[in-house]
Amino acid sequence: MIATLGETTGSIFVNEMRDNMLRDKTGRRILRERPRIHSSTIDIPYLRSLPLGTFGKEYTNFLDEQKVTPDTRVKVQYIYDDELAYVMQRYRECHDFFHTLTNLPTNVEGELALKWFELVQTGLPMTLLSSIFGPIRLSFKEKERLFKKYVPWALQCGSQCKFLLNVYYEECWDKNIEEMRKELGIYLVD
Repeated sequence: MIATLGETTGSIFVNEMRDNMLRDKTGRRILRERPRIHSSTIDIPYLRSLPLGTFGKEYTNFLDEQKVTPDTRVKVQYIYDDELAYVMQRYRECHDFFHTLTNLPTNVEGELALKWFELVQTGLPMTLLSSIFGPIRLSFKEKERLFKKYVPWALQCGSQCKFLLNVYYEECWDKNIEEMRKELGIYLVD
């Protein structure tokens, strides 16, 4: 349902996301080559064999800890322009990379913090709706932590870092994750 909401309410913003990609050399190459993030396109056993601290190893550690695979993202159904559909699909498929880079957990607080981060990055209305209504599920203490700690971090880091759809993640597996964060302008929440 959230995926459908994202597709049906975000057309202007998906256009802007595509335009951000077109303004960037790597973004243009991603749009041209249209790589997919799926277990059939990623050598997960190889990534698991990489040294600790590499992006690929940290990504597979995240997948294993969360008991998810790259195959869990719903296929775009309601965006009829092929290029825009690909942009939305790429955004969905990069979600776990965002978790890996930001080191945010997949609990409600972590997901909401990431939605605030994605809101600044993409402008998608569904990220705003999640950010506004998601905290209803939190305790007072969790809400306080979300709005005092995570939201300020997400707004600042998300607006200052590189547009993350312009990263060719598939070429970064053996890169040191700390160096990658530094290059992208991502810093971890305290």
